[in-house]
Order: sequence, then C-alpha cells, then structure tokens
Amino acid sequence: MCLAIIGRIEKIEGDMAIAEIMAVRRKISIVLVPEIKVGDYVMIHAGFAINPIDEEAAKETEEILKEVLQYSE
Repeated sequence: MCLAIIGRIEKIEGDMAIAEIMAVRRKISIVLVPEIKVGDYVMIHAGFAINPIDEEAAKETEEILKEVLQYSE
C-alpha cells in the first residue's frame, strides 16, 4: 500500500523544493510536477511531489490525517 501526504510548497530551487508538511519542513523533488509554484499544495510520496491539490482538499486531508494519528498513539 502506498501513502501520500499533503505539503505546501515554501521555496523552489530548480527541481527541488522545501515543503511544509504538518509543521515539518522537508526537501522534496518537484521534477514530476514542474508547473507548481510557491504556495501550492501537493501530494508527496517517497520524497517526490506527485500531484497538485487544491487548498480546500489539502486542509481537509490534513485534518483527517491528524484525527487518525490521534488514535494511533
């Protein structure tokens, strides 16, 4: 099973970007979605942005993930 997580692009440097993922910043590849820009939300899998996602869907997905994580502790 694959799991993608939502992140917001904060900085772009060539084919790499800094994404904020639930208050954590990570360097990710944007080679698969070259059309994204700072401020966009993306689905991230294995260090790669794989699909742009709109802000409303991103925030809804993040809330669901937080809820799920709450029960896993």
